[in-house]
Amino acid sequence: MFGRSIVVGSDGTESSNAAVDWAAREALACRLPLRIVHVVGAGREQAGSPADGEHLGREAAESIVAAARDRVRRVAATIAVETDTVTGDAAPCLLEASRGAEVLVLGNRGRGGFAGLLLGSVSQKLATHAVCPVVVVRGRTGEAGGPIVAGVDDSPAAGVILEDAFTMAAAHDLPITVLRSYLPVSPLRLYDVVPEALVTPEQDDTERARLHQLLRPWRTRFPTLTVDVEVTHAGAAHALVRASRHAGLIIVGSRGRGELAGTMLGSTSLQVMHHAECPVRITRERA
Repeated sequence: MFGRSIVVGSDGTESSNAAVDWAAREALACRLPLRIVHVVGAGREQAGSPADGEHLGREAAESIVAAARDRVRRVAATIAVETDTVTGDAAPCLLEASRGAEVLVLGNRGRGGFAGLLLGSVSQKLATHAVCPVVVVRGRTGEAGGPIVAGVDDSPAAGVILEDAFTMAAAHDLPITVLRSYLPVSPLRLYDVVPEALVTPEQDDTERARLHQLLRPWRTRFPTLTVDVEVTHAGAAHALVRASRHAGLIIVGSRGRGELAGTMLGSTSLQVMHHAECPVRITRERA
């Protein structure tokens, strides 16, 4: 079994196929092995005798895993690949499989998910509780054609988000956009004006200067990367979803400045996971 690797959940659906492709490209760029994990539901009813059901379940699992491996070979033929089939409930099995992983990659919906849902329950549980970063592959899932967009605020998570953003940008030779949402101080006479419509150049300049100061050590460490900054009055989730229309990847923290310490996943990250038009990485300090 590999040590640190990229782990991807595969169940044969179109969503998980996109996740396998994305994970293979990431493994190639980062020079890491890839581990494909397929979970067979425990106690699933099968036609025929229990022995027949077990045999059919094993055949289906082998077919799904073989197809996933074939996809990896087409996308990244040179990476090392391990496959693993486990029995149980998907969320806890994948959570266990991801311990020590570099990142856990998932489709936005799995087998059995309702087509109308924006995000599958398994993906949401894993994004909430995983001890490693999680990428939910959704929206445009081909080769990254836009910048890596990192959403930062004043929380301690900003450093972890920027480390992920700059490291991934260097691996893929992509530009970075660092986005900061803040609520400007509004004159009383403008109390009924929405924050996004306010014109506050001095406040914007102050926030932009703070952002440049935050980025200084990362620019020194990665001097060849193209880095843009964006300051907006729009809500963080709205601004990030809007940015996802042209981004290759959105990176957010598991919790933001305004989130309660007991919450496992911040509201901004949750909204972005549901509505982004490109893959989303939920980053966190590894346990």
